Amino acid sequence: MFELLAAAEGKVHGFSPEEVHFHEVGALDSIGDIVAAASAFHQIGPDETWCSPIHVGCGTVRCAHGVLPVPAPATLELLKGIPAYSDGIRGELATPTGAALLRHFCTGFCPMPPLVVEAVGYGAGTKDFGIPNLFRATLGTAVAKVDPLQVTVVG
Repeated sequence: MFELLAAAEGKVHGFSPEEVHFHEVGALDSIGDIVAAASAFHQIGPDETWCSPIHVGCGTVRCAHGVLPVPAPATLELLKGIPAYSDGIRGELATPTGAALLRHFCTGFCPMPPLVVEAVGYGAGTKDFGIPNLFRATLGTAVAKVDPLQVTVVG
């Protein structure tokens, strides 16, 4: 994942990946994000990982390179080929670290595919964007085709 970040940062700033000096990416929280995600994927061992289109936000963000547009250039580089959108929420909703995690781990991108839900986990951010600042992960078994005679009604 750090190689993905270095390649993206290098490309947008005109350096080789070996010359990239990590600023925000090298911060302890980014290292923690990457290590925690890698550990979770190692422990869970999913066959596939799907993600919804990425809400990137808009506006500007202040970083080590000065004031940059949102999404930041390295974020956009990492999101090439991945569906992304903004509905006008001001702020950085997708970071280079988050985009690198998605690029590394995700099999594909679509709305939630049909599955039998087995577990759900949430993570909440502290920044107030005026919308819920949540990450949700759902673990489940893919459903290839729903047979109406086999549907279970709960509740």
